[in-house]
Amino acid sequence: MTEVKLDLFRRFADLATDALASHREEIDALNVFPVPDSDTGTNLYLTIAAARDRLREFTGDDWREGLRAFSRGALLGARGNSGVILAEIIGALLRRLAQGLDQERAAAVFADALRNAANAAYAAVGEPQEGTMLSVLRAAADEAETCVEDETAHTRDVMSAAAGAARDALSHTPEQLPALAAAGVVDAGGRGLCVLLDAFETALTGRRPSPQAPAASTPHIPIPTGLGTGDEHALEPGGPAYEVMYLLDADDAAIPDLRKSLQPLGDSLVVVGGEGIWNVHVHVDDVGAAIEAGISAGHPHRIHVTHFAEQIAGQAHRHANRSGRAVIAFAAGPGLAELFRGAGAIVIEGGPYRRPTTSELLEAVTASGAEEVIVLPNDTPTRQSAEAAARTAEDDLDISVAVIPTRTQVQGLAAIAVHEPGRKFDKDVLEMTATARHARHGAVTISNTRAITMAGPCMPGDALGVLGGDFVKVGQDLEGCATYVLARLIGGGGELVTLVSGLEDANGELADAVATWLAANHPTVDVMVYDGGQERYPLLMSVE
Repeated sequence: MTEVKLDLFRRFADLATDALASHREEIDALNVFPVPDSDTGTNLYLTIAAARDRLREFTGDDWREGLRAFSRGALLGARGNSGVILAEIIGALLRRLAQGLDQERAAAVFADALRNAANAAYAAVGEPQEGTMLSVLRAAADEAETCVEDETAHTRDVMSAAAGAARDALSHTPEQLPALAAAGVVDAGGRGLCVLLDAFETALTGRRPSPQAPAASTPHIPIPTGLGTGDEHALEPGGPAYEVMYLLDADDAAIPDLRKSLQPLGDSLVVVGGEGIWNVHVHVDDVGAAIEAGISAGHPHRIHVTHFAEQIAGQAHRHANRSGRAVIAFAAGPGLAELFRGAGAIVIEGGPYRRPTTSELLEAVTASGAEEVIVLPNDTPTRQSAEAAARTAEDDLDISVAVIPTRTQVQGLAAIAVHEPGRKFDKDVLEMTATARHARHGAVTISNTRAITMAGPCMPGDALGVLGGDFVKVGQDLEGCATYVLARLIGGGGELVTLVSGLEDANGELADAVATWLAANHPTVDVMVYDGGQERYPLLMSVE
């Protein structure tokens, strides 16, 4: 099957994330239903960004597994009512594509996938409402099915027709939902869905959709009167006061009873997922009862409760209490985490297979309480997520966020060593960036596969020396590779060498041996040795 490859979905993931980032404020301003909390654009963005991040981490060749990773990222990272519905749309659509793309006509499979997605979204919502992203998606599926009746139609034709129908359906949402007509806006979730369909069309064709959907009416949505006065239902008379979300580990058979338990508690009930993992969303007054229902069905975790009155009121003065400067660092091991904390950073811990998502980084920025934030990603994929989080924080929260381009943990250590919160923000960022860039870095690792490297062929178990991200040495022992790399690093001059022991050098023997070699061959150079506890790399090195 040549028309659709995993690269297409990688392009779509990037385009969709960027598009929602650009349209996020517009969509947030449209958000008046079911609660005017101005977060639909942000929730859709964070959901698709989580899916994109999960797909970036996928390194396999099986495109079906890649789609599964994308779908799971959306499910686990879904935010808010709209994000949970989007996760179900993505999951249903991609499941149909995975089933049929190798055997059936691609255009027909895409049309059927849109129909499956629409049906699944309607089924996931406790009380489906016309004039929302549900009806917009159904219109897209209807037009896709009409288009594919032409046997000459290609996938691009189907998606173009679907996107056009979605834009048309969006324009009619105020006629279907009185709350939209009263506010003079179209549906926020439907607008977000149009942005996503346009992004998919662009991924297929390489061209922007034409005509572009109008921005619709995006007035400033005033904060309802009564907020903060104890009248938490002022945002909608009789409406529930809380949003409850959680992930749920449960058998599929338990979900019908869960729905029955949650349905009478409130509204905006959405339960999506499958294969033992579910994302549950509901608006209620009785938070405890909503969580108890999850406990009865299985194991709820990552429980998140939002009080609507506080959330909306907080949007009016969310910047008032921010002050100072914070540094957020991604640490790839427990020892590294302690080093960064000791230098005053807020730490997100992880490793090669546990990198922070855009939403996790955004949460850290928001929770810092600072008006100026410096992020040390210390890893190339994490840098991409950090830059996306920075754009969101700057646009939505007016927080000044700078991402230092640190590609390795040792560059991050070098940068935070020169951090001075008392100096001007721009100067601090400039100094940290310059120091990180001047820190020449290397590492040693152990090959787990047979491969051809820039330094020659390697076999499983061989020691590999890494310099600036490239393999420069294949050897039989780590110490020999480490001293070779360090000799190359220090050949360009330097006054300070930093050595960071990894998990596979827990007793520090490798670091001590390299430090001894350095003292014998470069006695005027200072050396600092730390226990980092990082995976994959028994020793990290830098020269400044």
